[in-house]
Order: sequence, then structure tokens, then C-alpha cells
Amino acid sequence: MIADHSMNFVPDTDLKLGTIFQAFADLVLVIDSDGSILDYKMEGAYFPSHSSNPLKDRKIQEIIPPEMAGRFERASSARQKQEQIPPFEFSLVSGRHTRWFDARVAPFNSTQMIMFARDITKQKQAETKLQQQLKQLSALRAIDLAIASGLDLNLLLSILLDQVTSLLRVDAADILLLKTETNTLNFSSGKGFDTSTLQHTRLKLGDDDAGIAALERRMVTISNLAAAKTKFARAHFFERERFVTYYGVPLMAKGRTLGVLEIFHRSPLDPDGDWLEFLNTIAGQAAIAIDSAMMFKDLQRSNVELGLAYDATIEGWVRTLDIRDKEIEGHTRRVTELAVKLAMAVGIDNENIVNIRRGAILHDIGKVAIPDQILFKPGPLTDDEWKVMRKHPSIAVDLLSPISHLAPALDIPRWHHEKWDGTGYPDRLQGDQIPYSARLFAVIDVYDALISDRPYRSAWRKEDAIRYIENQSGKHFDPRVVLEFMKLVKTNLYGIPN
Repeated sequence: MIADHSMNFVPDTDLKLGTIFQAFADLVLVIDSDGSILDYKMEGAYFPSHSSNPLKDRKIQEIIPPEMAGRFERASSARQKQEQIPPFEFSLVSGRHTRWFDARVAPFNSTQMIMFARDITKQKQAETKLQQQLKQLSALRAIDLAIASGLDLNLLLSILLDQVTSLLRVDAADILLLKTETNTLNFSSGKGFDTSTLQHTRLKLGDDDAGIAALERRMVTISNLAAAKTKFARAHFFERERFVTYYGVPLMAKGRTLGVLEIFHRSPLDPDGDWLEFLNTIAGQAAIAIDSAMMFKDLQRSNVELGLAYDATIEGWVRTLDIRDKEIEGHTRRVTELAVKLAMAVGIDNENIVNIRRGAILHDIGKVAIPDQILFKPGPLTDDEWKVMRKHPSIAVDLLSPISHLAPALDIPRWHHEKWDGTGYPDRLQGDQIPYSARLFAVIDVYDALISDRPYRSAWRKEDAIRYIENQSGKHFDPRVVLEFMKLVKTNLYGIPN
């Protein structure tokens, strides 16, 4: 039979019924009780004339969905002629061509049934294309979310390659990143490879397929890698992987080449326009992701470097104060270390510990403006001299406030001389009005001052200093901070006996 075969109806065929079938159906089959296709009519050139006959010598059970086969056999039996077979869809394949049909089956005569079907290939193709587009949109959305979340570059590339291999239906893919210092493309991430040989890829711009794609900023396509093996340096890698088809797409962002997205397949590819368009789209998303991740990494490094510069500047200021006042040299370093230890012991988070550290370093920076005759006086200060000395917290605020980076660290320089009972200075804050970091540091500052030599007295014994701190709980110091401080100093971390 041929595709445009004219149906030879049996003699008792009703002419009107045949006319209806002719008008309605694109495909009409006459089927025997065992499912053998006796005759058929197919409208139009659904398959090329040189294709094999898709219905010759076949049974209906071979082309209808498996769940329909049992229904057909029951409906065709003599005892159950009344069983209804619901509408169903099926496909016919001839060579590389596939047609889809929507079918109905009905009794034809005492021993035969007739199936008439409408061609729904275009609807199926449109449905498949829509589903693929939805998957592609979902993939691009996932990549956008990954970019926005600031994920690690390696994780971003892994997500990208998962989407590439899945939605483009290819065997393998990798990303080579351009190292600007050497102008080389280096392997960064891959998926779907049987060996690890491509992980050693290091290409100069213009060399090999990927190097050409990056240098000339265009897609490179190789439909037969075996035939092109003399042209490309990595041909022996491709042989081990059995790759047939190759695509290299430059990754471009803001006018810069960032790398190359490589696609590999172990059989020939015949992509349509939608496939190529999505390849270019996802390559664009990959470039954006890589650019964002690199910018984030550079920003992190810049922030670290800036933080180190700030800390070096701060320590330089304090070193100036230590040089000026030899009697308290080392005090700042000791109280800073102990403040960080106590902050960690009470569970303060890392970000606030950084601010406590900076505040501790700067706690006495206001003393740079205190006259030498007051700051270095060997005896007790007069009332007027105390008024000047008590200005150093306010001086510290005046010095540091213009530096916005240090704003979170100002609580300690400003309020570390406040007291729990409200008798401190400069603002006579009381209880929880005093910022916690200042309450924490106040204990440490007094403790270190007591166990250190001063021009007007000798250092106290550590046991006596601890006893003084305990006696000042609820007066000078926050009782809760005192408890935590005692736990710390009595663990011998600082040479304090239990």
C-alpha cells in the first residue's frame, strides 16, 4: 500500500457512512477482529514518497497506546460488541518523520471495526514548543535567582551547566574562563564528561575552537569533529570522549569577553532556530552570572582590604597615644584582646565583635587633646583638672564622628566611663541606658588599670582587682557582665587563679 491508498470498502459498506468518513478523517483504517489492518486511506502527503509504508503488515495494537490495546480487543470480540473505546491519540513514524492523530473507533460490520483519525501534528508540535519555552523560561528564572542571591561562582556555573545540558538535550558542556593576566582560557566547570582530560584545558586566544570563538567573538560550530581533528589541538581529547558535534559560544558582558561556553554531543545535531536562540540566550545569562560573581568577589576583596586599611590607621592613631604616654603603653592592646574574648564568651556575633574591637582600640583616643600637665600629673587631679580629663570621651566623638565607617564603634569611646548606678560621665546614663558594649568594656578597662602601674600608685594584685570588680557589681558595673567576666578570668586564660 502507499500513503495515498484508496480504501476498498467491503460490498455492504454504507455509501453515506463512507462519505462521512471521507469528509471528516485524515486517516481511515479498516481493522479485522484480531487487529490486523485490512485497508486504509490516508489523506495528503503525510510521509515522503520514498519512506517505508508505516502501516503495511501491521496490527492496530502496534500503533495505539498500550492502555487502549486491551479495550480494542474486548470491543472487537463477538460477545462484547457494545464496549465503547474512548478517543485516544497515537503517532506514526516513518524515517525521521512523525505524525500525530486523534482517533475514534467504531464497529464497521460483524467482523470488522473502523478507525477514523484527524491529523493533530501541528497542535502537538505547538504544544511541545510551548512546553519547551516554559521550561526555558523557568531555567532562565532559576539562573536569575542564582545571580541575585550572590552565590559562589562555582555553584553558579554548576547550575548553568545543569540547565544547558538538560534543556538543550546535549551530552556535555563546560565553561572556560578567560584569565586576563595571561590571555588564556582555562577550564572552570563541566558536566557530562566521561574523562577528566578536558579539565586541563588551557588555551591562548585564537588557538583551537574555543580560542577562536573568544578572539573573534562569534559562535564556532563543528558538525563532525573527526573530520576537523587536524585543525584543533584538543582533537585527541574529543576522540576519547567520542564527541561528534561541537558548539563554542563566547561569553560577553559589558563589551568584555569573559570566557566560552562549550557544547558537546556524541551524535549529530540538527538544531532549529529556537534551539540556537536559547543557546545564545543562556550564554548571555552565563556571562551576566560570571560578571556578577566576579564583581562580588572583587567587592569582597576590596572590603577586606579597606577594613585592613582602616584598622591599620586606627592602630596607628593609638600607637601615637602610646608613644606619648609611656606609662600606659600596652594597655590598649591588653584591653582590646580581653574585650574580644569576653564578647565571644557572651555570644556576640562576629560583626559586632569587630565594632567592639575597634571601639576598644579607640577608647582613649580623646586623650590626645588633654594637656600634658593633666594627663601625666603624678598625683591626684583637682576638680578643675577632672573637668578637663572628663572631656576625653566627648573629644573622641568629635574626632571620630566624621568617619562613617567607625560609627558602630563609637559606643565604647563615648560611654565606657558611665556607671550602672548613673554616677558616671559624660552623660550620667544609668543601667540599660548604657550601651551593652560600653558596659562590657568598662569592667575590662577598670580591671586592667588596677593591675597596672600608674604614676600615682603601684599595680594591684590580680586577686584584689577581682575582688574590687565583684564589690562594684550593681554599682559601677552591670551585674550580668560581672558574672560573665568572672567566668572568663577564673579559667586561667589570663593567668588568674581560681
